[in-house]
Amino acid sequence: MEKPRLSLWQIWNMSFGFFGIQFGWGLQMANMSAIYQYLGADESEIPLLWLAAPLTGLIVQPIVGYFSDRTWTRLGRRRPYFLVGAILASLALIAMPNSSTLWMAAGLLWILDASVNISMEPFRAFVGDLLPRDQRKRGFAMQSLLIGLGAVLSSSLPWVLTNVFNISGQGSTENSIPLVVHISFYAGSALFFFAVLYTVLTTKERPPEDMEAFQRKKKETAGLANAFSEIFRGILSMPRVMRQLAVAQFFTWFGLFCMWIYFAPAIATHLFQGTPGSDEYQRGIEWAGVCFSVYNGVAFVFSFLLLALVGRFTAKGIHTVCLILGAVGLLSTTVAASPMLAAISMVGVGIAWASILSMPYAILSNAIPGDKMGFYMGVFNFFIVLPQIVASLGLGWLMSAFLNGNSMMAIILGGASMLLAAVVLRFVKEDEEQAENAAAIAVQS
Repeated sequence: MEKPRLSLWQIWNMSFGFFGIQFGWGLQMANMSAIYQYLGADESEIPLLWLAAPLTGLIVQPIVGYFSDRTWTRLGRRRPYFLVGAILASLALIAMPNSSTLWMAAGLLWILDASVNISMEPFRAFVGDLLPRDQRKRGFAMQSLLIGLGAVLSSSLPWVLTNVFNISGQGSTENSIPLVVHISFYAGSALFFFAVLYTVLTTKERPPEDMEAFQRKKKETAGLANAFSEIFRGILSMPRVMRQLAVAQFFTWFGLFCMWIYFAPAIATHLFQGTPGSDEYQRGIEWAGVCFSVYNGVAFVFSFLLLALVGRFTAKGIHTVCLILGAVGLLSTTVAASPMLAAISMVGVGIAWASILSMPYAILSNAIPGDKMGFYMGVFNFFIVLPQIVASLGLGWLMSAFLNGNSMMAIILGGASMLLAAVVLRFVKEDEEQAENAAAIAVQS
């Protein structure tokens, strides 16, 4: 049965929850390394403390995808997961800046990441569920736009609170985490919940066409044992496009994780000459948040251009160019002579980020069966989290053994990895049907 075309406003509504999800992610990416250091971690320990993010994604996303494919309630298929994840993530965001010990913060990060993944994974499948094939690139581009908006606001919020509203001081007597970080995480908690709730209330899901067959399949494949069995079989029988994309995804996300872990400490120590606990270090961390806001702001603006580009160029072509620009942006950060130049260098990263959040999923969504959309989107997440696990386990050792604790060298490694991803992507063979679909959209435009 052909799915009805949705208006731009309907696509906005179904994607708006990603605004809140990314607000939570943005706060985490810009502030977690600093929170760890406020609680006593040194730079070689930080990657291992970040291990929660990829491991929870590795475990949670394919399981949530598997079960959401087999769920139907009064709220629909994906929306129950949106809502449960939002409630749990909002509570974790409130608790995070009140951590009194390093391991409390690390434990809360596990809870936060698991909760975010419960909400986030079904959003990818939501596009495949509700949009016809020729609108899916537009749907993922809209998600990218809202992700950029949420991230730019969250990344810059501590800097705005300090420099515009003149808020200072510590938020708790139990730790040295600044008050502006506390306020930012509380605001993120509220926005996460209400953005997801907006999508839940404004977007209806369509029930399975054959409810009896759906219920029969659900009963036959119930339970975690079936879930793990199908996940294993799904990995072995991945569509060709998915296997090829996996390699490009690995190098892309390894590069991103290098940036997320070490960019803020690199700016604080190299451009602001600070040490953890000093005023210079805090100003550097806040400026790194501004830099993250720049790349997310660029991603937000570039997403409007993506909405036009997807009708004229292939997703693979767009993504290749964007990854190259991202690599150049990261590498140029390492030679920036001033904080302003470091912020400007993030323009290329922002362009790449907008594409990373949309184009691989656009390529993939037309290459996988519709009744397993959630499952395969979850399995695809393996190739996002595996490089992050490698980074978490190996970067700390590299930093201490070979990079002399120089966080800027990790940024160089990230830029090189992203450039390699662009090269690998050229070997991905999109299905003929996808190419014909892209041509049809270009004609309609």
